[in-house]
Amino acid sequence: MKLLLDTHLLLWAAGGSDRLSAQAIEIIEDPSNTLFFSSASIWEIVIKSGLGRDDFEVDAQEFRQGLLDHDYRELSITSAHAIAATSLPQIHKDPFDRMLLAQSIVEGIKLVTSDAVVARYPGLIMHV
Repeated sequence: MKLLLDTHLLLWAAGGSDRLSAQAIEIIEDPSNTLFFSSASIWEIVIKSGLGRDDFEVDAQEFRQGLLDHDYRELSITSAHAIAATSLPQIHKDPFDRMLLAQSIVEGIKLVTSDAVVARYPGLIMHV
């Protein structure tokens, strides 16, 4: 199964956080799943780290390389993704999460999130 992990799940998985649910660990470790990360997640890390957010204290370049080294596939942002984001209901205001949702819809990849608000959107979403 193709899965796009949201930014916090990526950070928690890389850091071995105890905030990662057993279900999320199982999904991430399942070799039959193809795991994706979005360039939007790297952008979010750069922006929020620069703002001094404690939950985003990571070197974005090293983080990205670590994901690639662990066989994650990078999903770039396209104009089709940007256009799709404009049609999303205003359930969630975070532009990074909205972009992940749009990418999930356009690419037909299930978005895996721990965010209950994001999980309220219809479509290919797995709340863990």
